Amino acid sequence: MSRTAVVTGAGSGMGLSIAEHLTRRGDSVALLDLNVDAAEEVAARLRSEGANAIALRVDVSDRANVFSAMDEARQALGPIEIAVTSAGIEHFGAFLDITEEQWNKMMAVNLSGTFHCLQAVIPDMLEVGWGRIVTISSSSAQSGTKNMADYVASKGGVIGLTKALALDFAAHGITVNTIPPGVIYTPMMARPIDEGRLPPLEQLMTRAPMGHPGTSDDIAAACAFLCSEEAGYITGQQINVNGGWYL
Repeated sequence: MSRTAVVTGAGSGMGLSIAEHLTRRGDSVALLDLNVDAAEEVAARLRSEGANAIALRVDVSDRANVFSAMDEARQALGPIEIAVTSAGIEHFGAFLDITEEQWNKMMAVNLSGTFHCLQAVIPDMLEVGWGRIVTISSSSAQSGTKNMADYVASKGGVIGLTKALALDFAAHGITVNTIPPGVIYTPMMARPIDEGRLPPLEQLMTRAPMGHPGTSDDIAAACAFLCSEEAGYITGQQINVNGGWYL
């Protein structure tokens, strides 16, 4: 059965792969990203492959912008039944050097952005009595990561929010789960490694028994399952896609 999905951060990386997987199985997808040109390039390619996909610009930290974008998605594709919150930012720095501005920006995008998006779409799910929500958190929030206190705190909040919403909406046919990725080799991961802000990839992988990084498709495959009919009895869970990462 085809559903209507929204994916934030869909212009690149994990969000892009998630949008691809959902359209391949027949879902209509709104690709939301601050970089709308990147999202439109992906959406155009998906449409050329026969998918029903649109691209919308959204700054997830801007509540009014989020609600407006969700309205556009709803008008174009129908009631929103699947939501994947993949948009996020990162920051590296010693805890005592984190400024209030940096802290607030991190929370505004990673945590409040998730809050805004889900408040905007859950009414649709309540109306139809069915919904699938997947938040993208981070293994950093499970184990901690040096010099990323603000990022870790924001993603820890995403995990907590996910668990709370799972309890709030379980009786309404809505499941809410989170995927905390391990080392997934995307541009967002490659950049800090290349700049020396994270250890070399080989060193990072010593904590993963599989011995190699994951891909965006690994995350997308798990996400697509969690968004399916078959995953209807899974809620409030952290589905660790991390190659056996030692937490």
